[in-house]
Amino acid sequence: MALYQGHSINSAPDDHNEEATPLLKKEVEEESAVPPQCCSARYNLAVLMFFGFAVVYGLRVNLSVAMVAMVNGTSIRPVINGSSVQACPAPSPGLNNSSNSVEQPDGIPQYAWDPATQGLLLGAFFFGYLLTQIPGGYLSGRLGGKIFLGGGVMGTAVLTLLTPLAADLGVPWLFTLRALEGFGEGVTFPAMMAMWARWAPPLERSRLMTFSGAGANFGAFLALPLTGFICNTLGWPAVFYCCGGAGCLWGVFWFIFVSDDPHSHPRISKREKDYIINSIGSQGGAHGWSVPLTSILLSVPLWAINLAQMCSNWSYYTLLTSLPTYMDTVLHFDLRQNGFLSALPYLGGWLFSVLSGVVADHLLERELLSVTAVRKIFTLTGLLLPAAFLVAVGYVGCSGVLAVTFLTLSTSLGGTSAAGVFINQIDIAPRYAGVLLGITNTFGTIPGVVAPIVMGYLTKDHSLAGWRNVFFLSAVVSAGGALIFTLFGTGKIQSWALGEEEFERETEGEQVDTP
Repeated sequence: MALYQGHSINSAPDDHNEEATPLLKKEVEEESAVPPQCCSARYNLAVLMFFGFAVVYGLRVNLSVAMVAMVNGTSIRPVINGSSVQACPAPSPGLNNSSNSVEQPDGIPQYAWDPATQGLLLGAFFFGYLLTQIPGGYLSGRLGGKIFLGGGVMGTAVLTLLTPLAADLGVPWLFTLRALEGFGEGVTFPAMMAMWARWAPPLERSRLMTFSGAGANFGAFLALPLTGFICNTLGWPAVFYCCGGAGCLWGVFWFIFVSDDPHSHPRISKREKDYIINSIGSQGGAHGWSVPLTSILLSVPLWAINLAQMCSNWSYYTLLTSLPTYMDTVLHFDLRQNGFLSALPYLGGWLFSVLSGVVADHLLERELLSVTAVRKIFTLTGLLLPAAFLVAVGYVGCSGVLAVTFLTLSTSLGGTSAAGVFINQIDIAPRYAGVLLGITNTFGTIPGVVAPIVMGYLTKDHSLAGWRNVFFLSAVVSAGGALIFTLFGTGKIQSWALGEEEFERETEGEQVDTP
């Protein structure tokens, strides 16, 4: 096994030098030379995960844009003194804007859902998403993540195909279907973390995990404009048929080409297998049926991750579910413009998240910063700077150019947190990374339930002041998350995450520094 200061890379180093010493010694490179990245099993896995999470977010956000076409807007506009209320003037009297229904092909139904009902339906996904995070992480860490990630995506895709039927049956049916979709998708991110705990060499963690997770932003970037285009040309039901079909197709490739770990992969080279196994060390195996639950729940670094992700996700989910509505009801973009402009922020988020992973690994490889410092820096930039631009959005008034610019900058810079708090679970407890991500994603999903409902309440009159409150609230919450993680976050492996052999070594004098 590759050693670091006499022990595995994921073992407990001395307190006095953990933050100053490199993650890997030169003997690692001599013992297991780094194999090429191109066409390697671990990078093929990252590519499949990338497209998998692109599908996942396509399935998640399709309703946000399709909602504009599904709703009969003429029947729900607020009226004061007999005139329609609009925060900003329409571009021209003859333009089909948000005060009218989006034209649909003959035979396509539309529904009289008020803003509160729309917010409830947009948040329904997260009610189910909450329930399977922890079980998914626990079972993936014990049994392997392949079946849970692949099954979660395919199950959600099949349910998505039923969306037009559920909408026609009524709001309770659609709410239940969306909650079931969330139930299926809830296992996907914990399963990803559990798989990378077995597949990602520590000096490649940031780039592998941020690249695969960046599929989420890429999926939102593709799904938002495509959804608008499909709604205009084929009608909103076709959106759900296309997204569901894409998920099923991806699942075929996933189950053919993916294995739970390097040991069971039929096509991996011996050189790459040895490199991964030796780099990860003893932390790369499955955990037992029992986990140190009390220690996990009392861990201060874990609670720092929980709270920071909740705060970051408040802004992310607010924009993810409400941006098309803002573009429609305030800025009066037509559906095609709406989808494209709503997608721009996620293009930036995708690029910045991938770049942040490369930069983070470079800083660690060059021994320029400790793991703790890297995670905190990328978390700060990914939460504080986006918060400032969200505040700015609230004061641009009816300027569509400035609004889109600031929203794009906010979400783009938010992508840097992908190399910060969002992969910190694997730093503090690699063996239990799936369980930890299940816990942190459970808390991180709460904003997905609450934020759309709060947004619907704050913007029920479609006023600029209401939307200003939405953006300001998101900014304050994000800043609070940055402060919490800066004070209590860490990149050090925790004592309760060590195996028996590592724990014995710790009791002999090599202790883990736990905040």
